Amino acid sequence: MTTRRKFLTQAGLLSAGLFAAPKMIFAAPLKKVGLQLYTLRNVIAKDVKGNIEKVAKAGYSEVETYGYSKAGGFWGMDAKSFSGLLKANGLTTPSGHFGLDDYFVHDKTESLEAYIEAANITGMEYIIVPSINGEVLKSADQFKAVAAKMNKAAEICKKSGLKLGYHNHNFEWKPIDGTTFYDVLINETDPALVNMEMDMYWVVRAGQDPIKLFEAHPGRFALCHLKDMDKTSDNLNTEIGRGKIDFKTILKKAKLAGLQHFIVEQENFINIDPFDSITQSSAYVLNQLDVQ
Repeated sequence: MTTRRKFLTQAGLLSAGLFAAPKMIFAAPLKKVGLQLYTLRNVIAKDVKGNIEKVAKAGYSEVETYGYSKAGGFWGMDAKSFSGLLKANGLTTPSGHFGLDDYFVHDKTESLEAYIEAANITGMEYIIVPSINGEVLKSADQFKAVAAKMNKAAEICKKSGLKLGYHNHNFEWKPIDGTTFYDVLINETDPALVNMEMDMYWVVRAGQDPIKLFEAHPGRFALCHLKDMDKTSDNLNTEIGRGKIDFKTILKKAKLAGLQHFIVEQENFINIDPFDSITQSSAYVLNQLDVQ
C-alpha cells in the first residue's frame, strides 16, 4: 500500500504523454517491494520460519503467497500462525495466489470460501487467480463464460472485504475465434471488481508491451510481477535489471499508471543462490521505485 502520495494535475499527466483518468495519480517514491514466495518453492517448506526471516533481511516488506489449502495451510502453518510469523518479521501479505479451478471448471465455491477466510485472517487485500484450466478456454464463448464467473467470484470477495485479481501468463494472447482470452477478460469483467496483476515477463514473452497495456486499460492494474528475461534465453529468468526487459522505463510508467504492489518473482536461477538473487532484485527495484 502506498505510504505517501504526491498528486499531479491532469495537465501534468497529459504533458507527460500519459493518461488523465482520475486513477492515474502519481505516487511519491514507493518504499515497498514484495516477493512471490513461489520463487522459493524448492526451499520454503523445509524451514518456513527461517526462510521468511531471510526474505525480510533481503529487503522485502511484502510477500505474496501461493499453494494454500485448508488442510495444509501455508506450508503446514495455519493462517493465524503464518500471519503471526509475517508480523514478527515486519512483513505483510497484500495478496495470495489461490487455485480456483474447482470454481471455474466445476462451479464449486467451497475452496473460494476457504481462501477468503485465510485471506482475511492474514490481512490480504487481493485474492489472485494464478491461472485457469485450459479445458474451459478453448473458444470465445468459453472465454465469456469464464469472465462472467470471474465477476461473480469478485462479488463474493467484495462481500468479505476483499478484491479479486487475475495473473497472466502468455497463453492469454493466443488468438481463438477472432479474439484472445485476455481481450475478453479485460473487456468483459467489471473494472470496479476485477483487478489485473500484470506479469511483465509473460507479457513480453507473449510479444506484448506492458506500457501500451497500461495506456490501453487505465486503472485496471493494481499489482505486477517483476520477472526479468535472461539475455541468453527467453525461457530463463535472471535478477531484475540484469536481463532484456527495460524495467527502468517500465517501472516509471507503472508508478504513473497507479500500480501499488511491485512483486518480484523468479522461476529459475542460474549459478546463484536464491537468496542472493532475491536480494539483488529487491535492491534494484527499490532503487527504481525511489526515482521520481
